[in-house]
This record gives sequence, structure tokens and C-alpha cells, in this order.
Amino acid sequence: MSNLSKIHPGRAFGIAAMAMGLSLAACGGGDDERSVTVTPDRPNVVSYWNDVANRTVNATSAVNSTPEEQRPAYQHDLATVHVAIYDAVSAIDGRYRPYAITPVTPAAGASMEAAATTAAYRVLRALFPDRGGQYEAAYEDRISAVPTGDAKTRGVAIGDEVAAGIVALRANDGRMVALAPYVSSTQPGKFRSASPQPFNRYVPAMKPFALTRVDQFRPAGPPSLDSVAYAASLNETKAAGGTVSTTRTPELLEIARFHTEVPAVFIPRNLGRFAASTADVAEAARLMAFIYVVHADAITACFEAKYFYEAWRPQSAIPLAADDGNAATVADPSWTPVVPTPNHPEYPAAHSCTAGGLDETLREYYGTERVTYSFNSTVTGTTRTYAGTGALADESRLARIYGGMHFPFSAVDGIALGTAVAKWVGAHHFGLR
Repeated sequence: MSNLSKIHPGRAFGIAAMAMGLSLAACGGGDDERSVTVTPDRPNVVSYWNDVANRTVNATSAVNSTPEEQRPAYQHDLATVHVAIYDAVSAIDGRYRPYAITPVTPAAGASMEAAATTAAYRVLRALFPDRGGQYEAAYEDRISAVPTGDAKTRGVAIGDEVAAGIVALRANDGRMVALAPYVSSTQPGKFRSASPQPFNRYVPAMKPFALTRVDQFRPAGPPSLDSVAYAASLNETKAAGGTVSTTRTPELLEIARFHTEVPAVFIPRNLGRFAASTADVAEAARLMAFIYVVHADAITACFEAKYFYEAWRPQSAIPLAADDGNAATVADPSWTPVVPTPNHPEYPAAHSCTAGGLDETLREYYGTERVTYSFNSTVTGTTRTYAGTGALADESRLARIYGGMHFPFSAVDGIALGTAVAKWVGAHHFGLR
């Protein structure tokens, strides 16, 4: 057994990252003193297929013949692509444990480029057969650039094997669960839906990638309506997140608006920065698989909790506060959030679930909290930089409160859920052999 294999998973991820083509600023001797700046300036086969997959998942087609086309779940579909790339590349690289599939094709000397390209293409073709315009030409361009020979032949065979195995593993993933029209409760504290099918209602039925159960990290639930904690949260969001606010600065409004871009577009585009942050293809594949498995499982767990508790959003709770039985809350029938509220239950906050998951993933992977990276938003036309694994989660919490979409307790518990998911994935997947 090597010395590396005895190291705590977070340390092992960090040591591996030290070999990557990242901007690493050595501030001292320990991992906690090291800093990492993620710079997306090393495009590779993983970042290429990340971009193609993003376009495919977000495209539309006149015919939708598969569950993935009929009920898109970008987190799960992109995770499927990336674990296939990871298993194909790792079979050749040899440093890391496979996620699920070990091909029988001899891997020594096989082309990683061909393996990654084939794996990604075969997964996309299986999941999205009616969107070939997004990936067919991309595949031909990329695979034709790999020199003909035994390395290419074996790389293609490995990619084929892995893709078939991953697609079979994810088949019948639960997204096509039959759903009767949603009936909103009229009880105080319960979610009022704007339509008979609120958003992502099928997600709790989906099969996790790493968790043993979708409710494995279900949080304890929102505070009772008559509690001091509930009143404090309601009053904070009421003051901060309405169309009129005396506590919200222009910068805080910009933060709230920054995070309102459609998640299926905003998140994959920005996560793609990590794919292009290293010239080491195996590391790029590993990091993206880790990120997306956490992202998918955090969303699954988050929406399981949302539909389990079915808590009302501030846009209902504040106008109806006279019914909550709490003397410390006062109804404001005219109160509305400053930005539109998504049509799904309050608790926990989904953006906080995924932000907490990403922050912990980066800490586990790089082995330090000093990770700096940037995201951009087409809503505000700005770029924001996050210095430290915790900065995005902190900002997400502020964004949901100052946008009037969530209560503080939902953001706090969402961050904790995402963090727990990332710790679980880091302990069970994508480690050294």
C-alpha cells in the first residue's frame, strides 16, 4: 500500500491536485496554508465534452423519445456524462478508483482522447437521440483528430464499454414517476403552488449516484410557526427581500439578481470553468465527475426534503402572517419579493444545497479552503469572484434572503445538506486506488 492511500480522502485529493496545471500559490508548509486559483485557460477533451453536453441537455427538439428528453434533469444527465468520461479515462490513467465500470478492453497505451470522446458521445446519443445536431458534428471533429492506430481503437472500445455500462446503470432512474396534479394545502405553514405541477416534483423519485437513500441527509425541518426562530427569519426576509426594503443596498440587490439566471444554464456554464483548469485529462475528468455527482445528489436530496416538508415560501407566509399563530410576526398583505419566487416548496433552499455541495467538493478535492474561482451571470452581465470554499454558499444565502425568495433557516440548512452530501461522495468515490 502506498503512503498516499493511507491519507484522509480530503488530503489525497489535495495532494493529487498539487500535480495539476493550476495556479498554486505556496503560502507555507501545510494544506491549510496553500491557496489555489482556478483559471479556465487549459481547454481539454473533458471541457470540450462538457460544453457539448451542456448544449445538448439545454436544447429542444420536435421529437422527445426518451425519458431524458421528456423530463430533463440537467444535474443527473450531466453527471451521467461525466462519470462515463471519468471511468473511461481512469481505466487508462490508473491512478483512481472507477466510479462504477471497469472495462475489459486492455487499457495500457489506449488513447484517453478517444476514450473520453467516445464515452461522452455514446452517453449523449443514448440519452438524447433526437438532439444529434448538438453532438454529431462535434464527435466527428474530435474523433477524427485522433491518429488512427491501436491506441485509438482501444480508446474507442473502452469508451463504448464504459458508456454502455453507465447508461444501463442509470436506466429507469425514476424520473418518469406518475404524478397526479398537486393540491396545495390551505393550512398555515404549507406551500401554495402556482400550478398543478410545481417544479422538479419528480426529482425525489430519482435514483442517487452515490447516496444510499434520497433521504439520507434530510434536515430536521423548519422551525415551528410559533417559535422565536421562525419569527426572526420571517422578519429578516420581510425587511430585506421585499420590493421595498430599507435594509437592502444596491450591491445586495445585484447579488440577488446575479443568482436568478436559469440554473440549467447558469450552473453548467460556470462549472465548466473547472473542467478547463488543468491540462491533466484524468484530473479534469475526476474533478468534474466529483462536482456533478455531488450536484445531482444534493439536488435530489434537497427536493426530497422540500416535498417532504412542503413549507410555504415568504411570498405566502408574510401576507398570511396573521394566521401563523406567532405574536412576533405581523401580516403585510401587499408584500411581494423583489425577484420572482420559483414554484417549489421553501425548505431547504436549493441554491444553498448546491452551493454548499460545491464549496465542500472543492475543499475536499484541493485539500484547502483557500480556493478562488469566478462565476458570471447573464442577468446582471457581471462576474463575481469567490475567495474561499464557503464564499459561494455565503453569497447564495444572502441572495435568497435579499431576493425575498427564502427564509434564512432554509439557506442555512440547505448549505448543511449540500456539505454532508459532498463529504459522503468524497469518502466513497473518486479516490486513489
